[in-house]
Amino acid sequence: MAIPLLIITALQSELKAAVVSAHAPIVYTGVGKINAALATYAAIQLYRPKRVVNFGTAGKINPALSGLVQIKKVIQRDMMTEPLAPRGTVPFSEGPHVFHSPEGDYVCGSGDSFVTQSDPWLTGNRIDVVDMELFAIASVAHRHGIDWLAYKYISDDANHESGSEWESRVNHGEGLFLEKLKELR
Repeated sequence: MAIPLLIITALQSELKAAVVSAHAPIVYTGVGKINAALATYAAIQLYRPKRVVNFGTAGKINPALSGLVQIKKVIQRDMMTEPLAPRGTVPFSEGPHVFHSPEGDYVCGSGDSFVTQSDPWLTGNRIDVVDMELFAIASVAHRHGIDWLAYKYISDDANHESGSEWESRVNHGEGLFLEKLKELR
């Protein structure tokens, strides 16, 4: 069964399945790149979507951002294997180290850590937002030849207050994403 659109998000607290139309299945990955890769792979095998849409929360590095932003490019912020390869690059891998969406404006840095302090590498590489799943989702979609889109709700300022900010705002982007979803169908 092939479908036009598959929604992938980490947690039910970010986007409830009950508010999403039955015409677009939603898959919850859990937190982190490994969970996201496994769940995305299984969902692509099951649904055979033409397009994958990721929605989730993100911490902002770019202080000018707020609300819902659309991601154009994603990199790994926590692949650190120097001197074998520069940060963000998987050594001895011929695969892409950056994934591009056909739409969007911002750069996301994915990693398996919750960002709670300033990191000069993020600003130096013009990372706008940070999350924990998008790189894996984009990587699996790319390997299957499927376009991906990503919308991130700015839930926190990626600083020492991030944990409490995220907890209090984790579901605030749901309505904004549902409005965007209407445009995608």
